[in-house]
Amino acid sequence: MSKKKNKEPPVKNLVVISDTHCGCQLALCPSKIRLDNGGTYHASRFQTEILTCWNYFWAQWVPQVTRGEPFAVVLNGDAMDGRHHGATTPISQNLSDQANIAYEMLAPVVEACEGRFYFIRGTRSHTGEAGENEEKLAERLNAIVDEETGNRSRFEMWARLGGQCLVHLTHHIGVTSSMAYQTTAPMKELTEMFSEAGRWQEEPPDVLVRSHRHKPMKVDVPTARGSGIVVVTPGWQLKTPFLFTKPGGRVTTPELGGALVRQGDEEHFVRMQSWKTKRSKQVIL
Repeated sequence: MSKKKNKEPPVKNLVVISDTHCGCQLALCPSKIRLDNGGTYHASRFQTEILTCWNYFWAQWVPQVTRGEPFAVVLNGDAMDGRHHGATTPISQNLSDQANIAYEMLAPVVEACEGRFYFIRGTRSHTGEAGENEEKLAERLNAIVDEETGNRSRFEMWARLGGQCLVHLTHHIGVTSSMAYQTTAPMKELTEMFSEAGRWQEEPPDVLVRSHRHKPMKVDVPTARGSGIVVVTPGWQLKTPFLFTKPGGRVTTPELGGALVRQGDEEHFVRMQSWKTKRSKQVIL
């Protein structure tokens, strides 16, 4: 009589990245990529710096904070830049070029997490009105299927981490032009989720993960379960012309990186890796 296989222990580590905006001249890109009609695009000096941070993130930071244990990955929206707002910054307006760039950057990530890869749809101006461009990319990357829809990408996800911590992920969060109110929208999101859970006598989330802003932020409040945490992830894109029109955006420099949600032996917590980009060089008069 054959013995039953031991069930794998639940994964304790969830790595979240977002806003790679692949296809933009100011965002994550391989050193060199072939374009649709046979041409070649070489990454700029600025993109090379982004790529250096990206490689360190996966080769050094993730193994360190996950302690070499298995981990899952969520791409929390805006993997591609898309055709949006009449922008002149895309490497190519051909979405197959942009998808190739995103695939080359993300395929090694899928391999690193041993296929525990989930894909959440981002902003429609970047992903298509229904997120259809990201769905195609998610299919190509073999992202884990949403059992309710059969799709490879989804607009939100509830995840049970380490058999204990309940995590809710979706791309969008409110933005503000004032640095003084950066925590307002995350705190509102947390209290509204608690209120909704109480209204219907459902289990409240322990951790909310949001993106979209490209500006990392974490709010942590005490709860009966230890902590109620909202984390807003950094992105992988430098300052575009659009950002110079925003009061908060034009006075700050972009931050690059990602986050880890971990269920420890005693409590759940969030860690972030964030790199501040450099100011523009001074002009000596």
